[in-house]
Amino acid sequence: MKQQRPVSVSLSGGLFGLKMNRKLFAASTLLLAGLVVFGIWGVYGVYQSERLSSLLQETSAELEHVRMSEHSHVADLNRQLQAEQDKLAVYARTLGQMQARMSRLDALGARLVDVASLDKSEFDFGLEPAFGGHRSQLPVVLDAEVVLGDQLFAMDKRLKQLDVQLASVDYLLEKQQTLDKARPHIWPTEGGWISSRFGQRIDPFTGSLAYHFGVDIANHYGAPVIAASHGVVTFADKMVDFGYVVDVEHGYGYKTRYAHMSSLSVKVGDVVNANQELGRIGSTGHSTGPHLHYEVSHYGKLINPGTFLPRS
Repeated sequence: MKQQRPVSVSLSGGLFGLKMNRKLFAASTLLLAGLVVFGIWGVYGVYQSERLSSLLQETSAELEHVRMSEHSHVADLNRQLQAEQDKLAVYARTLGQMQARMSRLDALGARLVDVASLDKSEFDFGLEPAFGGHRSQLPVVLDAEVVLGDQLFAMDKRLKQLDVQLASVDYLLEKQQTLDKARPHIWPTEGGWISSRFGQRIDPFTGSLAYHFGVDIANHYGAPVIAASHGVVTFADKMVDFGYVVDVEHGYGYKTRYAHMSSLSVKVGDVVNANQELGRIGSTGHSTGPHLHYEVSHYGKLINPGTFLPRS
């Protein structure tokens, strides 16, 4: 067997001998190299792991930003959609109000034509408004807002036509009665006394100064409310603050209002005579007790009803 050669190593100027098998030396060298390589790979792996973790955090942050942006965009779209729906709801409500007003005006006009014995061919309030135009051969995709806008425009034109017709009827009616008959001249309820006059007063609800545009006539609950003059009922329904209300047009620009009633005895279009019952005393609406709020206007301007009340 071949003898192993000792490996000499110098240490502090001295020598000592170390015998090592060449295979063991090679294995040790390989092991050391492997440890070095493994260490480098481990360091690289840690570096890569940290880098991937950083990229993952950045990606997550970007995704969260995108998600928030999309959420904000969707919220904006929902708000716009809600705004459009609210707008359409307002249009629809306005259209309904205009249709109701037109129906009342149609009924009133037809009743006035009958009462005044006017030419119905000239004042036909039941006639549908005329429309015309080129017939489209192509299918049309209807937009709700456009349709409602067109309907509102058509209603507005129809209402203007009705206003002109009613003005003409009113003029002809004036020719059939005198100014004295049109002017309010009757105490508007059976009994009662004036509890609040026209003009500045202390508001009973707020305690501050406020302007009162009529007179309040206190009376017992259920007492009859009567027309102050001959005329036509133009409104008979409930109003905010006023409760049950009746408005009567008398001609020559005169109009009277009877408010806070408990019940109504007339409807829109009714022709009433002086002293005819319109309803009953109540306390509906903004009221502190049973009474009649009575107003007089002349060509749209509210005036003191006290000047039209008879002296007892």
